[in-house]
Amino acid sequence: MKAYSIDLRSKIVDAYERGNTSIRKVAVQFGVAKSYVQKLLQQKKTQGHLEPKKQGGAMKGKLDDYSSELAFMVQSYPDATLAEYCEYFGEKYDIWVCASVMCSALQKQKLTRKKRQLEVARRKQKESKN
Repeated sequence: MKAYSIDLRSKIVDAYERGNTSIRKVAVQFGVAKSYVQKLLQQKKTQGHLEPKKQGGAMKGKLDDYSSELAFMVQSYPDATLAEYCEYFGEKYDIWVCASVMCSALQKQKLTRKKRQLEVARRKQKESKN
């Protein structure tokens, strides 16, 4: 949802400050919640302005602070599966995550894993045919 304009914010505060009305009546008059009017009045009182605060933001992942540790782990064990990475990370840093969280963290860091399991399976299949 987009933030209310500064013009509307100032009209709400001005209507209340003119007096002879309640917060509830101002909220009904402008079609906003009573708590919103209270927050605007509090913001004007404490901060001196009615600028909207920054909205939203990216959610921080559980492994975002461990970029160098993740890079070292992938470099040290390039053939490991996601489950093995989860187990390694849990044992080494006492941070236990599921495979999807580990996968997301690796993708954020743009760390790729070499997948040799298919190559090993093909080699075994060729050996069994000979």
